[in-house]
Amino acid sequence: MSGRGGMSGGTGVAGSGGAGADARARARTEAAQRVRPGRRFSVLPVPASIEILELDLPVGPLTAFRALPQGRPGEPVRGTALLVPGFTGSKEDFVPLLPLLAERGFDAWAFSQRGQGDSAAPAGEEHYTLDAFSGDVLHVASLVAQLTGRQRAHLVGHSFGGTVARAAAVSGGREAFEDLTMLCSGPHGWPGRKAAEEAKLRGAGKRIDLWTLDRPEAARTARRDPDRLGAGERFLRERSMRTSVDSLLGAIDILADPADSTPELAVTALPVLVAHGAHDDAWPQEWQRTMAERLGARYEVIAGAGHLPNQENPVATADLLSDFWSRTS
Repeated sequence: MSGRGGMSGGTGVAGSGGAGADARARARTEAAQRVRPGRRFSVLPVPASIEILELDLPVGPLTAFRALPQGRPGEPVRGTALLVPGFTGSKEDFVPLLPLLAERGFDAWAFSQRGQGDSAAPAGEEHYTLDAFSGDVLHVASLVAQLTGRQRAHLVGHSFGGTVARAAAVSGGREAFEDLTMLCSGPHGWPGRKAAEEAKLRGAGKRIDLWTLDRPEAARTARRDPDRLGAGERFLRERSMRTSVDSLLGAIDILADPADSTPELAVTALPVLVAHGAHDDAWPQEWQRTMAERLGARYEVIAGAGHLPNQENPVATADLLSDFWSRTS
């Protein structure tokens, strides 16, 4: 593996010699064979400090980013961070945040979920259940643990990704994760949520995408001359066009589910941070605050941000995550 860090960040593995060390070495070698260099998706710039990767998982290849700390030689990595994007999102949502986490000493990973952007997208809504999405998180966490030698990751889920991360945390518990951060994500969904988007997608068929449906005039312009769009809007268009409609419909079904797994999460005894932007309106803020109270979790409001604090105020978000993780490790 080439590139910054060469996939060889500090492992933090205790002990040496004997059968245990041999087993760890074999696991790391096998994991390294399942992590390949990737390619930039679309036109969005990716800083040189971020490695572009492809992860070989049971669902197929999922694309990922990794930002490694650039500390002094021999300086230990403070931990692994694994970030899960939300509805209509992808790993690119964390481009502003990942280098900041690396600067704070964390080996920071983000991946595009199945059906998102340039990740594997099996055909059929039956492949996009909560168990399937959260199972991918557990597979990624296991692969990263084998590769780095750090058994547990700090898990962060944004919005719909929070719902997925929550389910993974319930399943994996303290064996897989140090803690869980629910970023702009609530305790449960509600019937009819995103019903308008579902109606558009089902009415238009599976050869259409939400960006095109929501921006018909811009879509006509883009068909005539894609270069007239700015880089950010062009990326959103291309990501939307590559995102599986089946994955969106599966996610909508999950987001409409009113079942609350807060009691199951509490049983894991994982430390939890519930945080959202001051202007977040995707989940009722009162629901998020109450969820934190029920979990005995830390609750924080990020100033100068709405539903995307990872992009709208990444420095404050990185500071908050670093402080939380330093208290739970």
